[in-house]
Amino acid sequence: MAGNLLKLVNSALYGRVCTITSVRHAVSLLGVNKLRNATLGMSVARMWNQVKAPPGWSMASFNLHSAGTAILSDLLVQKLPVDDAEGAFAAGLFHDLGWLLVALSSPDEFKIAANPAGGSAVDESEIFGVSHAELSAQALAVWNLPEPIQNAVRYHVRPEEDPGAGSDRIPLSRIVSVADQCVRGMGCPITPIENDGEIPADPADQVSRALEQVLPEFEAEFSNVKHFF
Repeated sequence: MAGNLLKLVNSALYGRVCTITSVRHAVSLLGVNKLRNATLGMSVARMWNQVKAPPGWSMASFNLHSAGTAILSDLLVQKLPVDDAEGAFAAGLFHDLGWLLVALSSPDEFKIAANPAGGSAVDESEIFGVSHAELSAQALAVWNLPEPIQNAVRYHVRPEEDPGAGSDRIPLSRIVSVADQCVRGMGCPITPIENDGEIPADPADQVSRALEQVLPEFEAEFSNVKHFF
């Protein structure tokens, strides 16, 4: 982990003139939030990589999509009035955990969902008895992660159903939803059925405006950290 942090702080993202060789110096340059996010993301990716993946599942794609959604979610909440903004990175990182659990526990059913006949979308709840978003939230509840993170994950597919939707502040589920769509639209899906993601582009929407502002920063950060995942 120390080696990866040194690689990160010496990457083109930070543009250091001299090489940073001290972990203490690297930590001070990254700051608490970046350090926390980088450590959590790398640790989770390493944990997933130790899991024996079923046929048809790409752990590399899953890690990249999860990391990208986490990074973009965290950047967006810095620009917007979002409830429970401090949980953005974790919510983005774990939003599709349910897909991994389904692939591991029911590989045959997962193949049907990932490669539907005729290429048409399928209702995953009919196949598994539960949506991947709900399954993700249930797993986070077992891990005792904060309830706001659970809710953001649970409603990220349909943020309009989030009990917090409609208030003056933006629910975290909407941020994760936009980040998820954007990362998929940029070519980082986790399964073949997710290749149709599109970047939200409503100029009248404050989330879309914030997305336009942070995309250059996201692309720079993601391109420099993706090899860690």
